[in-house]
Amino acid sequence: MPGFNLTSSDPSNFILMGIPGLEAAHVWIAIPFCAIYIIGLLGNFTLLFIVSKEQTLHKPMYLLMCMLALTDIGSTSVVPNTLCIFWFNLKGITVGGCLTQVFFLHTVTVMQSAILVTMAFDRYVAICNPLRYSTVLTNTRIMKLGLVGLLRAVLFILPMPLLLNRLQFCANRIIPHTYCEHMAVAKISCGDITVNNIYGLVVACVVTGFDLTLIALSYGLIITTVLRLSSMKAHQKALNTCTTHICVMLTSYTPCLFSYMSHRFGKGIAPQIHIFLANLYVLVPPMLNPIIYGVKTKELRDKVGKYTCRM
Repeated sequence: MPGFNLTSSDPSNFILMGIPGLEAAHVWIAIPFCAIYIIGLLGNFTLLFIVSKEQTLHKPMYLLMCMLALTDIGSTSVVPNTLCIFWFNLKGITVGGCLTQVFFLHTVTVMQSAILVTMAFDRYVAICNPLRYSTVLTNTRIMKLGLVGLLRAVLFILPMPLLLNRLQFCANRIIPHTYCEHMAVAKISCGDITVNNIYGLVVACVVTGFDLTLIALSYGLIITTVLRLSSMKAHQKALNTCTTHICVMLTSYTPCLFSYMSHRFGKGIAPQIHIFLANLYVLVPPMLNPIIYGVKTKELRDKVGKYTCRM
């Protein structure tokens, strides 16, 4: 991300401290972080490469996988800065660079949620209205839904850096985190952060609440349809098409909700635990998602095997 500096000589810059209290272990913590980061990049770029090369995979479901892979790559963009803090003690970051991180990281998070909703809708149409699937969910329509999700993310998140920019930062410009998160930056202000706190909570509740409601509605209709099927084999086949999406939702929403809520209500949670889990949130889902898709999606697994055998 832009704005990362070698030193903190400029008093107007922020200082990212990494994981306070675990400074002595930073070098060792960075090793698994780096390994997870590399595995995640390889998995997501492999997914993007295979789908782009294989014409048979140019379908709505695989386009959604590619969108999720792009957001996963985007969410890990803060990891190189984190590794620089851990290994080289490069802690300075400009105000502009910090606000850019806030905007980009939270935009990607909201965009991921929109993609998961679209995936739930994809599963609903595939199971409840299979004969209309090819007409309801076209590649063009998926791209349009993706653009709507991106526009929604930008509109919701754009006020966050603007609200941070209006705050007064006095002598304390030390952020006890490895990257710039909205509330982590707001908390070091010497001004009133009530508006920031309320807006961040509203965004979390509205976006996540609305998206989870739509996902729950989709799965409610799916379960109703599956229960009407006569054979157990048909039940199992229908539900198997949803397990991948459910696994991805669990890896995405669980740490995200914890990060949002612990900033506001988790006063008893040690800062080290919160920051460590916040880092796992930007590292683990991007690593697991392509693995989950590779294991659970036979067509994709076969294409991976095809290209692996060529090497």
